[in-house]
Amino acid sequence: MKTISVSYNEDKALAKSFRLKERIRCEFRRNLRFGIYTTKSMPRVALDTFAYCALFIFVSAGGAEEWTRFRGPNGSGVSHDTGYPTEFGKQKNLLWRTPVRPGKSSPILTTRHIFLTAFEDGKLFTQCFDRRTGKLLWERSVDRPRAESANALNHPAAITAVTDGENVYSFFKDYGLISYDPDGNVRWKVPLGPFSNAMGHSSCPIIAGGNVVLVIDHNGEIRWKTSREEMEGWSTPLLCQAAGAEPLILTASRGQLGAHRVDNGKRLWSRTDLSPSVVASPILEKDTLYTFGYGYDSLTPFTVPLEKYDKNHDGKLSPDEYGSDAYLIGIGQFGGNQDGIVTQDEWEARQRMGIAPSGLMAIRLESGPGLATEARTRELWRYEKSFVAVVPSPLYYEGVLYLVKNGGLLTTFDADTGKVAKAGRLTGALGAYSASPVAAEGKIFLAGEEGKVTVLKAEREWEMIAINDLGEGCYATPALAVRNGCAEIANVASLTT
Repeated sequence: MKTISVSYNEDKALAKSFRLKERIRCEFRRNLRFGIYTTKSMPRVALDTFAYCALFIFVSAGGAEEWTRFRGPNGSGVSHDTGYPTEFGKQKNLLWRTPVRPGKSSPILTTRHIFLTAFEDGKLFTQCFDRRTGKLLWERSVDRPRAESANALNHPAAITAVTDGENVYSFFKDYGLISYDPDGNVRWKVPLGPFSNAMGHSSCPIIAGGNVVLVIDHNGEIRWKTSREEMEGWSTPLLCQAAGAEPLILTASRGQLGAHRVDNGKRLWSRTDLSPSVVASPILEKDTLYTFGYGYDSLTPFTVPLEKYDKNHDGKLSPDEYGSDAYLIGIGQFGGNQDGIVTQDEWEARQRMGIAPSGLMAIRLESGPGLATEARTRELWRYEKSFVAVVPSPLYYEGVLYLVKNGGLLTTFDADTGKVAKAGRLTGALGAYSASPVAAEGKIFLAGEEGKVTVLKAEREWEMIAINDLGEGCYATPALAVRNGCAEIANVASLTT
């Protein structure tokens, strides 16, 4: 399998049927809640349902930037509006709450609507809510045709949809791409996959030049594709529009930064010194790109998985032995002879792909017409530290770079020099983190998996202002916007049943 960048024209229905191999995967049934918090006094509606999912921050359009994709404007995670509450919860600043289905995707919005994706009872859902009232306007579903292997943190509805301001485009790793109009009518659908990604696909779609753009590991019928040496991409691409140059799609995965034409996907240039595993999405501030990934210093001996799984002591690992281990599934299915059996040679070949330093990088994209035809990038600085298992993307805000790790470890960097300004623990919110930080009005919002949302004063020497304990799990990244002059914070909250 090759890793490709794929683009679909949003005005055409491209569909292809093919046979899919069904895999069994255990799913947990969950009921979810979705709420909006506001600084203005509004009637409060609370539904006594239980949930397990993520916290989100929403705000409506009213002359502000739109939050139409994962992490808002070009994936920055930044809103330039004001009025966001510092303190919020079930009994404070709650505007409305409404049930939603289980999922881990982040919300996106148009002037009138909020879109989420979900998975329940073997079906993949797209849900549309009224932004003003929270009422469910419609939901549509497709059957889940397969259950691909994935990391335990992944989910059938973990990928955030994208909207052009009216229509919504939902991508599911176990199905493909489907578009609905504002009334819930199917515009077109494109079944895709299966995908050759051991940890499960997680890159979100974006819209560029009238195209819906995906970075996926797949062979199939597409509008255009660009073969890439790198495999297994998890980060969401960016749109780069430099002065005097054609727009580019930037991708980061498996050690490489790549630039592609928007109209036909042609690979224009590559930079090959990124870390081998890039999970978090890169961010672009003017002409500087910030990205991080991880690698390993040495090989893990094959004796380690053998001691754990080799029941018949034959020196190899079969699917019956390694079961749901996503890393070994990836080697068995996509490495070597792809017969499902993991040998020492196949294990070591895969391990060697990850031998490289972990690092956070700042890369300058040189301006000018040549940017669209040749590699003109320059490393500004590099910070080498372990980023293994770090999921949240970095945040650039007012000259400072923010990066949060599991355990509530927050580090700020001078964005120009890479010098560490402050590293410390978010005391009172020391759990794991999947959601990426977002920022507005001089404040940073960090949502932990335990449901504690920390609000910081945005500065190099950051300080904690408040911790809002929702008492519910939180995995998805918040969304920010403003509606009718009212700044709102919304969540998809959770309590395990």
